[in-house]
Amino acid sequence: MDGLTEFLQRSDAVGRAVTVLLLLMSVSAWVVILWKTTVLRRVRQDLGRAVPAFWAAPNWSVAEERLASLDRERILWPLVQAARSQAMADTLEGQSQRPSQLTRHLRDALQRSVMTLQFGQVLLASIGSTAPFVGLFGTVWGIYRALMGIGSAGQFTLDKVAGPVGEALIMTAAGLAVAIPAVLAYNLFGKWVSACEAALEGFAHDLRELALTHPEAWAADPH
Repeated sequence: MDGLTEFLQRSDAVGRAVTVLLLLMSVSAWVVILWKTTVLRRVRQDLGRAVPAFWAAPNWSVAEERLASLDRERILWPLVQAARSQAMADTLEGQSQRPSQLTRHLRDALQRSVMTLQFGQVLLASIGSTAPFVGLFGTVWGIYRALMGIGSAGQFTLDKVAGPVGEALIMTAAGLAVAIPAVLAYNLFGKWVSACEAALEGFAHDLRELALTHPEAWAADPH
């Protein structure tokens, strides 16, 4: 911390802005990483338990109770509600066939659930792709200031150059330190989200088949 304070004191406004920006990017990335790790881990566990429990239920009431208790992040629940929803008869949607209505409702619910799972991915991708260049800009600016200062002092020796240039190169290392965890997390979360999306698509397809083959189970909403 003392080294960072001294570095900021020796920097100008541009150098401080770059340092603060990298710090904010790092904090934001790690907050998203920790949060999404917890959420996606819970979702993957819930999908593995809630879907089999739902289909193993003897009736709709029991299936609904099991899903409500096991679907902690409410990823599956919108699909069930979409399969049960009915369009207004006086609308264009209500005039379409029931299979078309189901497809539309489940597609919209699936998109909302997937968007929930993907939340934060754009931030990680942006930080992973821009942090190295922010650090590189800080390095270039630091070297420029160091050379300008040495030139104005009129003492261009190796020991005068090594210190300021070495400190400037730290900005490149800082940019990489911010970007690498963000990129790794983005790739890992993308794999997890894709697996969850495949499971959700399968669940939506099975719900659609149940709603079409056994409409009496969906005729009335007990709530």
